[in-house]
Amino acid sequence: MNVGVAHSEVNPNTRVMSSRGIWVAYTISVGFLHLVLLSIPFFSIPTVWTLTNVIHNLVMYLLLHTVKGTPFETPDQGSARLLTHWEQIDHGTQFTSSRKFLSVSPVLLYLLASFYTKYDPGHFVVNTTSLLSVLLPKLPQFHGVRLFGINKY
Repeated sequence: MNVGVAHSEVNPNTRVMSSRGIWVAYTISVGFLHLVLLSIPFFSIPTVWTLTNVIHNLVMYLLLHTVKGTPFETPDQGSARLLTHWEQIDHGTQFTSSRKFLSVSPVLLYLLASFYTKYDPGHFVVNTTSLLSVLLPKLPQFHGVRLFGINKY
């Protein structure tokens, strides 16, 4: 018996990206990050776009692909304890609208960063590496896979 549990979901992590307004909040936060970086006077426009892309992808990688379990007690008997947040979204169902949004948004940011850096080779390599590091773990082939035992426990 769970006394004091305020939610009806067995694991609320599965539905958080489908909740109302989360996509707008996500987009606004990325825009806010970009504006904060633009306000730093000694950064050029290409540097700001690359930093926006890299910071966004780093934060998304950490939040979606390294953090495991749930931040609250759940009545699921610990079944989500060894799953990352990405693996918990929509109960692990692939190609839902939430997962598509989270997969397309780094690509759009990458395209914007590449365009505004005028495809400079240095920026291009950094942006491409950053994009691949956040897109590859999202592929269905990597669901539950821990390369070289990293993040196994």
